[in-house]
Amino acid sequence: MLKKLPFNNPVLTASGTFGYGVEMSGVFDLSRLGGIVPKTVTLSPRTGNKPPRTFETASGLLNSIGLDNDGIDDFIKFKLPYLQTTGAKIMVSVAVKSVDECLIFGERLRVTSGIDAIELNVSCPNVSGGVDFASDPKLCEKVVLAFRQVIETPLFVKLSPNFFNISEVAKGAEAGGADGISAVNTCLGLAVDWRKRRPQLGNGFGGLSGPAIKPIALRCVRQIFKAVKIPVIGIGGIATIDDAMEFFVTGASAIQIGTANFYNPATAIQILDDLPNALSKLNAKNITEIVGILEDV
Repeated sequence: MLKKLPFNNPVLTASGTFGYGVEMSGVFDLSRLGGIVPKTVTLSPRTGNKPPRTFETASGLLNSIGLDNDGIDDFIKFKLPYLQTTGAKIMVSVAVKSVDECLIFGERLRVTSGIDAIELNVSCPNVSGGVDFASDPKLCEKVVLAFRQVIETPLFVKLSPNFFNISEVAKGAEAGGADGISAVNTCLGLAVDWRKRRPQLGNGFGGLSGPAIKPIALRCVRQIFKAVKIPVIGIGGIATIDDAMEFFVTGASAIQIGTANFYNPATAIQILDDLPNALSKLNAKNITEIVGILEDV
């Protein structure tokens, strides 16, 4: 277990890219993962956005899923029981529409066993109001505090790269009682079919992920690392051990593998296997020795 982090190791899978675990159960031993972050769940069921919902771009993937899910009650009854059998730590990703929802949501999670951590997704660009809490430090602090008043489970806040004040928002999350920051969610983008004069996605704009956003994610991780005292989980374009090490030295205490899962589901395990050798090249025995050691210029 990493210091201050409730995971088996520092390599996790990102929400929305690994299903609910069962989809990947035949690929490798899921217990080897540091943790699984299932698809984001909301208090009530959501149908999501109209299709097409995904579009491949140069070095990335544009998506507009719209938090399609069956709601927290369905998740607890049908999805969580399997996740609890995987042997991996489970960090449940949740999204709320209001501070008042936090109290209801938090109570549901508080009385549910088998949840090792919670990732509060305040940064989905594909739903109305999905980034409200990620754009204002005070609003972020307020929503985190509402959750913290109800639950004692380790709470991480997933932030958006679409605002220049991400370090200030991270400070707001820390002030509200967050145990860590997940950075980052997707970058708002647009793909166009010029012949039809229409967007490629049914909802118009979408969230860009994959290698194309790695430099943005690294910048955000560095800014957050220098702004707060709580751990940062790096997310964005990680597909190789080199990508992972870049995030660690920049300031991430753990990483999540996202888009790479779609074309190489074993990415997380490959990175985990390559990690000891990479650490040895920096004369380090564990991740904590290299987190944030990047030399600023």
